[in-house]
Amino acid sequence: MNSVTDRPGTLEKALKINLAHTIYGTFAEIGAGQEIANWFFRAGGASGTVAKTMSAYDMIISDEIYGKATRYVSRQRMCAMLEHEYPMLIQRLNAKRGATTTFFTLADTVRAKSYRDTKEECHGWIGLRFQTEPGGPSNDIQMHVRLLDESNARQAEALGKLGVNLIYAAFHLHSFLNTFLESLLDDVGRKRVEIDMIDFSGPAFAAHEYQDRLVALRLVRLGLADAALFGANGEIWQASDVLWKKPVILKRGSFDPITKLNLDMIERGQAAFQADFGEEARDNIEILEITMHNLLASGAEVPDSDFLARADILQALGKNVLISKYPEFHRVSSYLARHTQCPIGIVLGLPLFQELFNERWCTDLEGGLLEAFGRLFKNQVRVYVYPMGNPLTGQVLSVNDVHITPEQKHLLRYLVETKCVRALDEPNHDFLFHTSAEVRNMIHARDPQWQSFVPDIVLKQGPWREIVTPAM
Repeated sequence: MNSVTDRPGTLEKALKINLAHTIYGTFAEIGAGQEIANWFFRAGGASGTVAKTMSAYDMIISDEIYGKATRYVSRQRMCAMLEHEYPMLIQRLNAKRGATTTFFTLADTVRAKSYRDTKEECHGWIGLRFQTEPGGPSNDIQMHVRLLDESNARQAEALGKLGVNLIYAAFHLHSFLNTFLESLLDDVGRKRVEIDMIDFSGPAFAAHEYQDRLVALRLVRLGLADAALFGANGEIWQASDVLWKKPVILKRGSFDPITKLNLDMIERGQAAFQADFGEEARDNIEILEITMHNLLASGAEVPDSDFLARADILQALGKNVLISKYPEFHRVSSYLARHTQCPIGIVLGLPLFQELFNERWCTDLEGGLLEAFGRLFKNQVRVYVYPMGNPLTGQVLSVNDVHITPEQKHLLRYLVETKCVRALDEPNHDFLFHTSAEVRNMIHARDPQWQSFVPDIVLKQGPWREIVTPAM
């Protein structure tokens, strides 16, 4: 047994499923071998579980079976595999075994490390369609994984264990979300695999906790993923699919609440980004990022409901939302650069920009502050800095007013001269002196003036709508 969780190990899970003689299905695996099915053969009694196992590894054959795809390691291809294999399984076996069997199809398409490898990311899509009772409706689990091992053999092994864990959890642990998610990394561990998206559908997942955004947040909370990306349309996005070959502009903040100042920052950053990169910045993906480790906050735990309330408002404004565990700015940049080679713009207010020079955020890097900046500005990354208003003096502070050491001023000058950093001029003075923190203080003080510094959606939909003062 697993000493940490008291759940069975990988081989024991496979054997338990084999010996049940009520769970029967098809394995369709492309890339990294047939490592998931292999565990069921190794365990013994595989005839109790395996109806068919196959690998349409050749692209032409794969296209003939599943239809053409623009990308072979994609959700589209994985879904096509499920749509082909599961109905065939039911059609061929339901009359004979349907009364006593819960059928399933597992499909994966994976890009694992090869002997002539490039720096392309090793990742894959795994999908499971299954019944929870004989003759019952089907349920789907679709997830995207990143393979972090340095060799093909290790990646294949991790994928095999992950697949067994998925099938076991679907049939034995689907009533408990946290247990389900944690069990996916049994005998694998977070250092080898990241599960950065998982989607549940079907009657087995009707409970509220399986709501898409709550699941995405839970992945981040439990450490299975570093970030969750929500589209403005309410969908959970997988970054490698959505950001692929797309320019990105990101604004980091607490958005508690989002203010008219935030919107002005985004608008001016967007205009500068498009002016700088022209056609390369066209049709960019705009993202507002909320970090669970807010750099300027007290570090207090923020409940899921708080994050989702903020995300609701941002999405109502037509914004895409990234919720991350990245306290360091260079990790946000690396996350985006991992998925696109197109230009990336990052919009920061002056206080957050000043934090870039705080060496507490690069203590884990051998190259210290210089390495942190090197990682931040890798590829086509540009930081846009919005000025700050000092409410005590009425002074407007810009990039040249940041409080940094004399040595760091040389670095700043270099970044400005090489256009890695660009100041955003001509801010809207009506909002410049009213940050989210100051507006939040006004709300707590029951000062009705706060209402003039936030967009209308905050008054209608935000958690503070109950204290809105009616217009006279």
